[in-house]
Amino acid sequence: MSSVLLLLACVIGYSIAYHTYGRFLSRKIFSLCAKNITPAVTMQDDVDYVPTKREIIFGHHYASIAGTGPIVGPAIGVIWGWVPALIWIFFGSILMGAVHDLGSLVVSLRNRGESIGEISKKLINPRVRVLFLLVIFFTLWIVVAVFCLVMAILFDLFPESVFAIWVQIPIAVVLGRFIHNKSKHIFLLTIVSVSLMYVSIIAGSYLPLKMPEICGIPPLTTWTILLLVYTYIASVIPVWTLLQPRDFINAYQLFIALGLLVVGIVAARAPIVAPAFNLMPAGAPPVLPFLFVTIACGAISGFHCMVSSGTTAKQISTEKDAQFVGYGAMLIEGLMAVLVLIAVSAGLGMMVKTGSGEVLSGTEAWSHYYSSWAAVSGLGAKVGAFVKGSANLLGSIGIPYKVGTTLMGVFVASFAATTLDTATRIQRYVIAEVVSDTKISFLKNRHGATLCAVLSAAALALSQGGGKGGMILWPLFGTSNQLLAGLSLLTVTVYLIQQNKNCLYTLVPMVVVLIFTGWGMVYNMILFFHAGEWHLFSMSIAIMLLELWMIAETVITTIQRQKLSTVCVSVLNDDTSAF
Repeated sequence: MSSVLLLLACVIGYSIAYHTYGRFLSRKIFSLCAKNITPAVTMQDDVDYVPTKREIIFGHHYASIAGTGPIVGPAIGVIWGWVPALIWIFFGSILMGAVHDLGSLVVSLRNRGESIGEISKKLINPRVRVLFLLVIFFTLWIVVAVFCLVMAILFDLFPESVFAIWVQIPIAVVLGRFIHNKSKHIFLLTIVSVSLMYVSIIAGSYLPLKMPEICGIPPLTTWTILLLVYTYIASVIPVWTLLQPRDFINAYQLFIALGLLVVGIVAARAPIVAPAFNLMPAGAPPVLPFLFVTIACGAISGFHCMVSSGTTAKQISTEKDAQFVGYGAMLIEGLMAVLVLIAVSAGLGMMVKTGSGEVLSGTEAWSHYYSSWAAVSGLGAKVGAFVKGSANLLGSIGIPYKVGTTLMGVFVASFAATTLDTATRIQRYVIAEVVSDTKISFLKNRHGATLCAVLSAAALALSQGGGKGGMILWPLFGTSNQLLAGLSLLTVTVYLIQQNKNCLYTLVPMVVVLIFTGWGMVYNMILFFHAGEWHLFSMSIAIMLLELWMIAETVITTIQRQKLSTVCVSVLNDDTSAF
């Protein structure tokens, strides 16, 4: 199979989906209308509620949702074959992920820009809001632990990326100061900042910073601790100081990297060497349901509902922009997952140099990383497969392999950092909100809540040693993340029912997601039980119970309201007929 034809087919398919299914949902199901005034306009405060041009808000929204998930998920999921992975990414993003993101955004737009959790209190009941917050807490707990581990693994595997990642911090801080002071030279400063970032990447290629073992502490553990300390600092300082300018720079890095990959694929014209189907790889969990929870962010991600609702919704200037931002950005994320799939299915086959110096190509190169579920070094190998496969593709357009690996290593680590920073900050808000009605004052302030978020994530990340531990945590991340997506779709479905709209377009994806999530969680719980992983077993039990409770509350409340509505209509008709 030609990688170029595959890429072209996906680009055309996504374009058709946007202009057909996306338009149908926007016009017929959600009834987007330019006459509906958005919260950004009615509640404008130039701080949180800021009417923004759709091109700008699209970039911000996409940078926020496109973390490392659509890179790591496909890089692992291809082990079951590139065809099943591609089918799930392509149709999942069109029929589920984009529907989820658009629905969350629209419901928030029509509820003062509030988060989907807060909206569930109005649409269903206050208990559901608490349950939703607890599910978000567990999901973010896993997110922070997993992506901290991803960054630590990347630093250990690709020490050339370390210099550029840490240099990004002062660059972002300086840029943030100018943006905050409303400098008139933002465009020029952006060019300078992005240029400096790429200079640091080239410099890092020749300045690898390898973490040694310190007092018997392995490098991976040291990096994890340092990254969590950084995350704590980044999450308590003002958002404009580091988080916003770093995301701003990373948005440019994302589009540049994706553009280079597309050009590299076209130039290399590498054939796909991964098997089309490999449904029973050694040591791997069953393809059903784990393909659907391993590849989460490239197809559907619950994390997106926290970006769409409550954040992006506060910046949409006209309701019709919701299709472009909500539905369109998810399709581009799906395309990003396709590029990752091509990198590990075709780019990796161009060349792999083993630790012994042996040079492999074709199927042998692919099998070096994917002969089993935990081949070579687990999660680190799968992330490394993407970095090296991409570097091969970039080599076809004249970028040296050393620079290419550094560039893609920095690319992955940068977006892991973006996810890490955002997730930790949101977790702080969630912890403070959960304990808002209690007397635990320590957890209500930003330092106490952030410390709780970081220490709990540290306990989870450090409980699993090395990349193989990451392979245990990743399916748990996928199930909890997609559970959040299913519950978000549940809230959107209730909204459509109350609006007397056809809810099948959100109900069917919701049912599919919740079935595969529940299936995967039960399988994980059995594995954790037999392995004696009691903390992971307890987390899975808690998440499953919260899911079942929230679904039960929603079904009961919806039925009761429908019955009450029917009675009211009947009474009204009787009163009218009396005249």
